[in-house]
Amino acid sequence: MNPAVEPIARAVLYEGYVLYPYRASAVKNRHRWSPGGLAPGGGIGSSLRTECLLVADEAAELSVRVRFLHPLLRAGGGRPPAHEASEREVGLSGALRELAGSRRMPFGYAPAPEPDGDTRRSHDAVDGEVGVSAVQLAGRVWRVAVRVTNLTLLEPGAGRETESLRTLASAHVVLHVRGGAFASLTDPPDDLRLFADRCRNEGVWPVLVGEPGCRDTVLASPIILPDYPRVAPESPGDFFDGTEIDEMLALRVLTLTDAEKGEMAGDPRTRTILERVERLSASALAGLHGAVRSSRAVPAPGDRVRLRPGGRADALDVLLAGRTATVVAVETDFEGGTHLAVTVDDDPGRDLGAAAQAGHRFFFRPEEVERLAEGAS
Repeated sequence: MNPAVEPIARAVLYEGYVLYPYRASAVKNRHRWSPGGLAPGGGIGSSLRTECLLVADEAAELSVRVRFLHPLLRAGGGRPPAHEASEREVGLSGALRELAGSRRMPFGYAPAPEPDGDTRRSHDAVDGEVGVSAVQLAGRVWRVAVRVTNLTLLEPGAGRETESLRTLASAHVVLHVRGGAFASLTDPPDDLRLFADRCRNEGVWPVLVGEPGCRDTVLASPIILPDYPRVAPESPGDFFDGTEIDEMLALRVLTLTDAEKGEMAGDPRTRTILERVERLSASALAGLHGAVRSSRAVPAPGDRVRLRPGGRADALDVLLAGRTATVVAVETDFEGGTHLAVTVDDDPGRDLGAAAQAGHRFFFRPEEVERLAEGAS
């Protein structure tokens, strides 16, 4: 996998694996595997579907990788029973012309006891299916669809424990193309917007991943992400809780009692967190406090821009998309966000907008505009 993609895919795979205070006895950790879990039985909640747009010739090579966690039960070793998990991956690939129509691939994992001294780890069997199809919409534009279904049997009356052990946890899909380019569904180009609006996604959302501007890889994630997500370079490693911040979690781990740390050490992955945090130097801990970054220069008053509204939250976003405008002010809100005040070039009342009159002055975030070269129209 592309080195820029792997940290994001791994963060998605382990999001919510176990939450602070990283103890199986904590209430929040008694029922796990909530993000992206595909329940057994093949019914409601047992499948995910992602559809994305690909611009390519029929000879382009498409690779599809489905990743999930296979829960297991740990027992013995002088500790209470608890859930852990093994990583699983299922993949298929082929030229677009070979995937035209559809292709299905079943997969399964048999029960697998793993004795480790007095500790026993055991999986239930799981079975599933990956379906991939590619439909040519127009010219070189294709819609690629992937469906993943958990077909594992669940006996009538089976309890939550059994259901949990037969769930495909944190399921997500990584698509990679050679000889083509995916289109963003979050902010599709104007000529593909109609096709993008018709794509259907259930349980996951596809985003572009890799270096910004690269369009050969898509991650269909059960967690809401922007295009080109990043793991902060200051992060020392997994904390399994992307909704928190590393500094807060590291400080909290350091406040745990010896008994709590002993319970945390029962799972190899949470033991790694404990050992890593306790090794952090004062300077490394201070480095987690945060950083200010700017991914692009903010246009200044007088700069001409093309409007690219990202949210399409109201009718004005649709009406103004693609229009050229002039920045008349750069303003900051109470939360520190930056907003560009612009007047639309072909608005007869743009002089009123320049005078800060309502109705002719519009606000956009810096990432929603494209700076124009001098003299461009």
